[in-house]
Amino acid sequence: MTHTFCAELSQQQHDPLAGSAAHAERNLLISWPRAKWQRNLRHASDMADSLKTQLDEIAATGRRVNLIHRRSQDATCHQIFLMPERRRFDVARDELSHFLDRWRQGHSLARWEQAPPEADLILCCTHGKKDKCCAKYGYRTYKALAAAVLEHALPFDVWESSHLGGCRLAASLVVLPRVRKYGRLRPEQVLPFLRAEASGRRFLPGYRGDSRLTPAQQCAEVALLERLEFEAPFSQLTLTDDQGDEQQRTLCWQCEQGGHTTTFEVQCQSMALLRVDTCADLDQGPTESLVWQATRIEAMKT
Repeated sequence: MTHTFCAELSQQQHDPLAGSAAHAERNLLISWPRAKWQRNLRHASDMADSLKTQLDEIAATGRRVNLIHRRSQDATCHQIFLMPERRRFDVARDELSHFLDRWRQGHSLARWEQAPPEADLILCCTHGKKDKCCAKYGYRTYKALAAAVLEHALPFDVWESSHLGGCRLAASLVVLPRVRKYGRLRPEQVLPFLRAEASGRRFLPGYRGDSRLTPAQQCAEVALLERLEFEAPFSQLTLTDDQGDEQQRTLCWQCEQGGHTTTFEVQCQSMALLRVDTCADLDQGPTESLVWQATRIEAMKT
């Protein structure tokens, strides 16, 4: 193929962002120098094999484990976050395995615990060993995020992150603990994105959906938010019904804002898309994936 980056091909194919927001709600984040990251999202080249095994066992329980990085962090003292619990710890390299054992056994972690993070975390994938799009697009967006937060005193803690899913959607990022996923965020979009999130709104040009929902439900959610962006930008949406099959679904939502409730019906239809999910797949070519698009939005009369 003539394309050298999966993210470029994804955009040219009109691969939708909505419906791609799958992500675990429970997360363990461990700071570790990016230069040591391996292809596996939770392994580093200077990790002991026993520590890698511990992290794999934790991931097997359903808690996602990511490595995070920023230059100011001491390479031998690891900052650790538990989300959505909003707990933060500082742990020396030689105590890390002991810390994880005590946490898994439910023992006190007081000797390592720090004040809980007041700001939401923004993780931006820069995992170049996993996919070169995350290095090319992710790192420049990360730099723009970090600079904007500092310059405008915005309430976020920004980190580089290992693989977050959706390499073809780079720059890919997630806001924790709310687990809002975004894709294709360009440096020039960083400030409006941060201001939207700081005000409690989703930045719709890059929003991929609510990770707790199915792909079809995410598609419907994003379409309805776009419909309401100007008339009711702070709407709270609640899914009340979801009927259909793998080809077509009809979803009902309650929209609440300012004491008023409106019910909307959104119809979504699936379609097959030939796409390349990662740069590693470029040589073998695209494979078929199912994506969703909203075809009808209607306010229901009460």
